[in-house]
Amino acid sequence: MTKILLSLHVLAAIIAVGPVTVAASMYPAAVRKVPVALPAGAEAGEAAGPGDVSTVRLLHRICRVYAGLGIAVPVLGLATAAAMGVLGDAWLIASITLTAAAAGLLIAFVLPRQEELLEELADRRPVEHARTARLAMFTGLFNLLWATVTVLMIVRPGSTTGA
Repeated sequence: MTKILLSLHVLAAIIAVGPVTVAASMYPAAVRKVPVALPAGAEAGEAAGPGDVSTVRLLHRICRVYAGLGIAVPVLGLATAAAMGVLGDAWLIASITLTAAAAGLLIAFVLPRQEELLEELADRRPVEHARTARLAMFTGLFNLLWATVTVLMIVRPGSTTGA
């Protein structure tokens, strides 16, 4: 049962967290590419081509939807840890803490800022570069936390369960 739970946990992490990290990383640059003014001859609501708001909207939707699916990762992780009997291990507690921090960062800073920038673009208002830079910083921290959790899951310092 442990191998099945572990497999599901890893698959959930790849399928749910992977798209969020990639789409969130692409978001600030995609926002910067959106022209504020409509191109000559274009009407409101028409696609503006590369750098269109629809790309930014799609990236935000990917982040939002897959963040919701990402709930499966810690749920399956806790089930796996319980089956392995490692719930009290330091590496797992650190991983849980970092996972909670990553989720909090995503919910409190990344997704709301994405929504704000998307609203500004939809209204054809200019977006300050500093705002996209801050979003990129929060996204980078989110990705760094997940990378650290991944390393802890593989290395498991002090673990007696192998690896």
